[in-house]
Amino acid sequence: MQALGMSRRAVLAGAAAAAALTTVPALPGSAHAEEPTPAGPAYRWRNAVIGGTGFITGVLFHPSVRGLAYARTDIGGAYRWDDRAARWTPLIDHIGWDDWNLLGVEALAIDPAHPDRLYLAVGTYAQSSAGNGAILRSDDRGTTWTRTDLTVKLGANEDGRGTGERLLVDPRDSDTLWLGTRHDGLLTSTDRGATWATATGFPAEPSASGQGVTFLLAAGRAVYAGWGDGDGTSGTANLYRTTDGTTWQAVPGQPAGASAKVPIRAAHDRHTRELYVTYADAPGPNGQSTGSVHKLCTADGKWTEVTPVKPGGTTADGSADTFAYGGVAVDARRPGTVVVSTNNRWAAVDTLFRTTDGGRTWTSLKDTAVFDVSETPFLDWGNDQPKFGWWIQAVAVDPYDSHHVVYGTGATLYGTRDLTHWSPQIRGLEESAVRQLISPPVGEAHLISGLGDIGVMYHERLTASPSRGMATNPVFGSATGLAQAARRPSYVVRTGWGDHGNGAHSSDGGRTWAPFAAQPDIAHDAPGPIATNADGSVLLWSFVHWDGTKYAAHRSADNGTTWSEVSSFPKGATPVADPADPALFYAYDTDTGTLYASTDSGRTFTVRATGLPSGDSQFKLVAAPGRSGDLWLSTKWNGLYRSTDGGVGFSKIGSCWASYTLGFGKAADGAAYPAIYQVGSTGSITAVYRSDDEAKTWVRINDDAHQWGWIGEVITGDPRVYGRVYLATNGRGIQYGEPV
Repeated sequence: MQALGMSRRAVLAGAAAAAALTTVPALPGSAHAEEPTPAGPAYRWRNAVIGGTGFITGVLFHPSVRGLAYARTDIGGAYRWDDRAARWTPLIDHIGWDDWNLLGVEALAIDPAHPDRLYLAVGTYAQSSAGNGAILRSDDRGTTWTRTDLTVKLGANEDGRGTGERLLVDPRDSDTLWLGTRHDGLLTSTDRGATWATATGFPAEPSASGQGVTFLLAAGRAVYAGWGDGDGTSGTANLYRTTDGTTWQAVPGQPAGASAKVPIRAAHDRHTRELYVTYADAPGPNGQSTGSVHKLCTADGKWTEVTPVKPGGTTADGSADTFAYGGVAVDARRPGTVVVSTNNRWAAVDTLFRTTDGGRTWTSLKDTAVFDVSETPFLDWGNDQPKFGWWIQAVAVDPYDSHHVVYGTGATLYGTRDLTHWSPQIRGLEESAVRQLISPPVGEAHLISGLGDIGVMYHERLTASPSRGMATNPVFGSATGLAQAARRPSYVVRTGWGDHGNGAHSSDGGRTWAPFAAQPDIAHDAPGPIATNADGSVLLWSFVHWDGTKYAAHRSADNGTTWSEVSSFPKGATPVADPADPALFYAYDTDTGTLYASTDSGRTFTVRATGLPSGDSQFKLVAAPGRSGDLWLSTKWNGLYRSTDGGVGFSKIGSCWASYTLGFGKAADGAAYPAIYQVGSTGSITAVYRSDDEAKTWVRINDDAHQWGWIGEVITGDPRVYGRVYLATNGRGIQYGEPV
């Protein structure tokens, strides 16, 4: 299940999402230089707690300050560890809509001589359609930032994102920084990151499709650079070094061959003057089949292979034991003590190996590991058991506590204080890519969520990870659809990517589930959004492959036992049920700007309105609760439209010029219409707004410190609590706001 979920993350939150998001035009101004917006009511914003759920790509303990650490993620920003509170503090939630590409953190750097200084290299995608990267620099541990825009692109959510830190403070001069890029070689700054130039004398030639620099590391006064485009042979070296900051040379005698093709990470033992390097045949986190671990004695230049277990054997059941090596960390207090991680080891499951004698002998920490995931039950993976992890490329040893080891996975950050007992060290760090949200009008839970990678969650409390973990029977990797019967809220349906079925229904409001008795053949390869009519008697399931291919929708009137194709439904559209009339369904064809409706419970659809905005799949059609035929259409920069006659006619709302997603919540006291929430633009910026008067006027309810990059997927209010709103982010989990 994890393999499916995390591979889908790369698809859904990576290439496909980027392709869709890059069509968003820049709004007037920029996120860091916008016209002020009139202040609305004061709101308090928090995460609905799940705990992690995303790829932790890097962790650094500060060598000079006990208890100070930082973490980076592929799409969800960076965090600072608060040792007293035992939780992570998000550091770049101020990144706004226009700058969504900067929420992915390619690398971070600390200054051993100046503990308050922190640097981030940010930029999620290096593809041509994405914006350039930037450097964020802070003098107060990430509380405030100064930004320098780069002329190159970074790739925090691309292959190679779990390699080492590509950003480094020079060990000889705190004003000098180095930045390794994927496609533009090595850059340097002599003014603490304010300006950048190509580093002279670096011999490796960048390419448009390669990995470029995979890590930068200080070893004494020398700086080492891993190079992902070589193979270790003469002329195509994969490890370079400078001792004077000017002259770079290939490190002599470096290992070669497939198992040492890409240097993933490195760590330096200052006591023994040995540099440990992990290698793989591909940058990862996927696609690796072999790897190795080597150490270099920096005093005499001697290389020694210290690979704990060589890939390529077989497991007990005969499966091929292919994998690579990823993370590496040295114990600052104990010479010769090193921890390395395997990566992409699906047959035997990944592990950490630890040595206390410089790599002569190793112990697998997985073999004695005892896990406690009671604080984040989804890590049981559907009532199975916790896995030691996958996508393990970030490993760190606390420089003040040899038994405090942490490692990142594709879903969490595990930590131990005794090398045996492990639990998530993840409080405050939320990286979900959120796809659907429902706030039920009755019942125990105020929120049900559909997420990338970890399926559907039933949130009994917003301040604790859901006690049931992932929705089971079946387990999904990523959710693609979630719907509730408006007049029968105990009935909920969900769809998603799964190995044992792609659809399920619940008769107790989402607490427990049962799979559909049958499903259309296309459901396995292209599960898409689903709707249920007002009384839960009919299901309408649309099918869209992750590559964008659209298929005919199917209908079931027997709770998913049998299905029939609906040829008149626009392929790939999201079905919308009328909340009052069980016979009515709607669908908006984004390709043609056409509104379709069904008056026979989804059997047939006919055109009701044409000439509406078209050409973008991000348009959202929403039905106002408790009313028949009251439809709202968010059309990105074309604005907001409303129909009160079931889609026969639409009127444009003049109070906003851009609307990306819209939802409803409990009405204000004395108001006859539900509160409306939207992500949109009423003036010069994109923000979160609320209207209590049917969209005549809006007030902004987020602020400049709470923007979370791209937030255009879904928003919904709470039908039972006025003012409370739930917001989906693409990497910062579920945010919920309440008036102060």
